[in-house]
Amino acid sequence: MSNVVVLDNGAGVIKAGIGGERDPTAIVPNSMGRPLSSKKWLMADQLLSPDVDLTSATARRPFDRGYLINPDLQSSIWSHIFSNLLKITPSHSSLLLTEPLFNLPSIQRSIDEIVFEDFNFKALYVSDSPSLVHLYEASRRPYGLVSKAQCSLVVDCGFSFTHASPVFQNFTLNYAVKRLDLGGKALSNYLKELVSYRSVNLMDESFLMDHVKEELCFVSLDLPRDLQIARKPGKDNLFRCTYVLPDGITHTKGFLKDPEEPKRYLPLYDEALQQVAEEQIDMDRLENTDNSEDRNRRNGSKIDLTKNEFGLTNERFLVPEMMFRPADLGLNQAGLAECIHRAISSCHSHLHPVLYER
Repeated sequence: MSNVVVLDNGAGVIKAGIGGERDPTAIVPNSMGRPLSSKKWLMADQLLSPDVDLTSATARRPFDRGYLINPDLQSSIWSHIFSNLLKITPSHSSLLLTEPLFNLPSIQRSIDEIVFEDFNFKALYVSDSPSLVHLYEASRRPYGLVSKAQCSLVVDCGFSFTHASPVFQNFTLNYAVKRLDLGGKALSNYLKELVSYRSVNLMDESFLMDHVKEELCFVSLDLPRDLQIARKPGKDNLFRCTYVLPDGITHTKGFLKDPEEPKRYLPLYDEALQQVAEEQIDMDRLENTDNSEDRNRRNGSKIDLTKNEFGLTNERFLVPEMMFRPADLGLNQAGLAECIHRAISSCHSHLHPVLYER
């Protein structure tokens, strides 16, 4: 067995595993949470337990705005992961660790102290994410364009910010990296505001809204068309989904009322499936409508909030759209498309064709 521990230490999520294995052993939140009904702080995989009710739970994160600010908290989370999830002995292992681009020297020293003084790892290799992504893609497709050209553009949408990073021969071209101060946390907060304004107040539900975003949100490939579809009532609105909130009694986690609903829009982006989807919609109209709940959804009736549920329609694609329109959130920054263009323009002109290649 390999004695190399791989740790992708993101501000929102940690992916941890053993070198040589295809998939991470654990993908867990990089945070601690304390439920209202408990005085005990839970961390990492404990936050994902189906028996834990995180309604209005207090959250603590070792990262803020993309940088480590609480080394002691990070050390506690790592200790839990190493002992309970990976089941490794750090003193007998080496560590491959990712860090944010342009990490501050003071933070780097704090990481070194945790790795060698707290855990006593034998060796440490620190890398930025873009160079590892490039290396992985080149090794996965040895005859592909990335491998042959030894050049790629990596877009890393993280918890606190997004980077467009050109990579050449496994080295990130730092002078060409462009940063957008917008990431998953801001999108979750925006989704909170939309849902709280339109349906039910969920401004204190960080863990819950993260789950809603990950399950239901997607990037629109045709925004004007999708906005028109989102205005349609009932079954004609392919984006309508219903999310059931936890009640703390029968279920402690939120869930999708109909797991198939989030997939109904997919044929819009596949011409071969679009006709099939339209025929299915016509069949649905002819089905028996004795079930009042289905009838209410078909007629576009208001969601009955007493049943602990709320609906989403255009929020599903308007939230990720903020990556391309930060000005709508009050950020005086270029969107993701312009960020990518500026990153490529900062490189040598000979690299432009390859970097623009899909």
